[in-house]
Amino acid sequence: MSRPPLPPFTLETAIQKVRLAEDAWNSRDPSRVALAYSPDSRWRNRSTFLQGRAEIEAFLTQKWQRELDYRLVKELWAFQEDRIAVRFAYEWHDADGQWFRSYGNENWAFDAEGLMHTRIASINDLPIAEGERLYRWPAGRRPDDLPGLTELGL
Repeated sequence: MSRPPLPPFTLETAIQKVRLAEDAWNSRDPSRVALAYSPDSRWRNRSTFLQGRAEIEAFLTQKWQRELDYRLVKELWAFQEDRIAVRFAYEWHDADGQWFRSYGNENWAFDAEGLMHTRIASINDLPIAEGERLYRWPAGRRPDDLPGLTELGL
């Protein structure tokens, strides 16, 4: 199974890969997101270590049961050949209604078919008031006319 755009990445294809990842994560569909990763993909997400699509899908299912009304923005940080680094921020609230903005960086490595075989994510959570939220689009894909991280000063 091929997952374009494929490495080696150009600036244009790296930006496209990042936006496709953002769109998939904003779907909050664990099975859809998991298909972007190789069957034996390795993850470090904060202090959680995962391997393989089944573990990734289970992790994402639990994540989006806890992180409600999730909205994400990713931005290309750097790229080379088969690797991409991104920074991101997402907003969500817990079951008690407390809102958070979670900031992070990810390092991605891809196989020749464009599937991510390694994902290393470092993430910090900041409690925010509901009035401090910046991501207020309807659930799903971030509209093209909404600003990215740089434009938002994040």
